[in-house]
Amino acid sequence: LGADGWLHHERESWVRICGVWVPYPFQYNLHRLPKEQQLECVNGLLTLHSNGTHAYTNFEDLIHRVFGVGVAKLFMLPYNYKVWAYPPSDLATGWIGERVAVPDLKKIMESVIFNQDNVSWGPNNTFRFPKHGGTGAIWRSVADHLPAEKIHYQRRIKEIDADAKVVRGDDGTESPYDALITTMPVDLLARMLKLEGLKRECDRLKFSTVHIIGVGLKGQPSDEIAKKCWMYFPEDNSPFYRVTVFSNYSPNNVPDINRYWSLMAEISQSPKKEVNTERLIEDTIQGMINTGLIESRDQVHHTWQQSIERGYPTPSLERDKALKTILPTLEKMGIYSRGRFGAWKYEVSNQDHSFMQGVEVIQHI
Repeated sequence: LGADGWLHHERESWVRICGVWVPYPFQYNLHRLPKEQQLECVNGLLTLHSNGTHAYTNFEDLIHRVFGVGVAKLFMLPYNYKVWAYPPSDLATGWIGERVAVPDLKKIMESVIFNQDNVSWGPNNTFRFPKHGGTGAIWRSVADHLPAEKIHYQRRIKEIDADAKVVRGDDGTESPYDALITTMPVDLLARMLKLEGLKRECDRLKFSTVHIIGVGLKGQPSDEIAKKCWMYFPEDNSPFYRVTVFSNYSPNNVPDINRYWSLMAEISQSPKKEVNTERLIEDTIQGMINTGLIESRDQVHHTWQQSIERGYPTPSLERDKALKTILPTLEKMGIYSRGRFGAWKYEVSNQDHSFMQGVEVIQHI
C-alpha cells in the first residue's frame, strides 16, 4: 500500500463487565472491578491448586485450574461460550499459545494493590490498518502484483478429479494440475472428492457461524468510547461478544468523520447456541444501549448485516485427531488444503498465518 497507505494504532481493547470498563487482558486489571468482584476473583486465584503442568481434560478444566473460580465465573466461561458458540468443555486446549494471557499472580496482586492498569500484553498491542478500502485493500494490492490472466473470479468448482488431476468448473472449463493448493473448507473438499472415509472424519470437525452487524451512527462517540479499538462483552445484556469502533481504524471508513462514526458487532451461532436472526439488528442496537456504547436509537443512521456461515474453525476435542487423518491423506493425493478452513486450525488462521501457509506450502512443493 506504500508508505502513506497505512494508519498506525496503539491497541485499546477493553472488557465491558459489571457496568465498568476493564482493560484487556481482564485477569491483569481486576482493580477496575467493583470491590466484591475483585475479592471473588483474587480469592479464586489464591486458592488454586494447579502448578501449571496438569493435563487438562478440556478448556473449561483449564479455565478453572489456571484462572480460579472467580475469573472463570465472571468472565472466562461466559465470554468463551459467547465467542465460540460451544461450551468451553467441548473445546481442547492445544490451540491457546499466545491467545490467552495465563495469569501471573504477582502481577495481578500488584495491579490490585497499586490500582494500576496492565495493558501491554499480547501479540498485537500495536497494529496498522489501510487508510482506504478496509482490510481488503491489502489483498487487492497484492493481487495487482500477479499476472491478471492467472486470476479468475466467480468461477465455481463443480468437481475435482483426483485420479486424472483435473479441476472442472461449472462453466465447462477444465484445469489440469500437478499439485493442487486449495483453501476451500476441507469438509466441502472431502465431499467434492467423494471420499467416504475422509467425509466421516470431516463430519467430526465443528465450526461456528458469525453474524456481523454494522451500525452507522450520527454525531461523535462519547469520550469513553472515542479512543477504543475493540471491546469484549461477556454478559447476557447484549447478543455480541465483540464490538469494534470501526471509524477509529480509519476516518475513511465513514463518509465524513466530523459527522459520523461507526460500530461493528459480532455474534456467534452454532447448533449449541441458537440465534434469532430476524431480531439480530434490533437486539444489537438494544445491546449497544445496554452496554453504554450509544445512548439511544436516535443516533443510528443506518445498519448493515452479513452472515458468514463458517466464521471460526472450532478447536474441538476431536479436531486434532481428525486432521491427522484428513490432511496427510489429501497430501498423498497431491492436494494441499490450507488456510482458515482448509487447515481448520484457529490458532493459525489469521490473515498473516494463512498467507504464510501459502508461502510454506510452495516451498514444500
